[in-house]
Amino acid sequence: MNKTVLITGASSGFGKATVKLFHNKGWNVIATMRSPEKENELSALDKVLVTQLDVTSNQTIQNAIQEGIAKFGHIDVLVNNAGYGAMGALEAASEEEVKKQFDVNFFGLIAVTKAVLPGMRQQRSGIIINVSSVGGRITFPFASLYHATKFAVEGLTESMQYELNPLGIQLKVIEPGGYRTEFAGRSMSIFGGNGMEDYQPGFDQFMNMFEHWPMSEDLSEVASAIYEAATDGTEKLRYPVGHDAVQLIGTRHQMDDVDFKKMMVAQMGM
Repeated sequence: MNKTVLITGASSGFGKATVKLFHNKGWNVIATMRSPEKENELSALDKVLVTQLDVTSNQTIQNAIQEGIAKFGHIDVLVNNAGYGAMGALEAASEEEVKKQFDVNFFGLIAVTKAVLPGMRQQRSGIIINVSSVGGRITFPFASLYHATKFAVEGLTESMQYELNPLGIQLKVIEPGGYRTEFAGRSMSIFGGNGMEDYQPGFDQFMNMFEHWPMSEDLSEVASAIYEAATDGTEKLRYPVGHDAVQLIGTRHQMDDVDFKKMMVAQMGM
């Protein structure tokens, strides 16, 4: 029997690349996104179910899971990939922006995870793969909301191991570095300094650095790491992806808080 993976945020970027890889490996794929009617490429693939799932809507979550199980019989792997980045000074963020960032990146991930767990518990097997970021291990300026959600995902995933490993369910977290995805495009929400002059010069300087940050075009690296996490049969928890992620995480572990902050400030010219 072919295994089945459910992937959120599958319309572009890491999610779409991951759908294609699992499909090529012979898996059944439930490719979920907010607007499936706009997706033509994945819909043409056999053993790929393209369906609606908005991580902030419990009804679409339940519908997608029920539709996937009706078609494929079970879900073996969940890839929580949906997310976006909110960029700006915390003081400048509206209450709505704060809530939305956590609803999508954290509470939505929890909602989807809780919805697939009954089936995984019943079958006493499953793998939950949460796509975090190098930003779940280190921080950059003007991304405090984004980092807060990714640090939360890291802690959630690590702690859940103790609850779910005895039930045959594994937890994994993927930590990509800089990749050219919709995160750096239309999936980014920028509120900057929101007219607050004290913040705007620093934010403009950071965004200039961010726009020139070397980013890999090879999204298959992240898809391959997700596939490895789903199939390596180990209890490995964290999968940093990309040279910059490995280097930054390694450097952070080697330096104390003050020295690492000095290094980051110097690199960003702040």
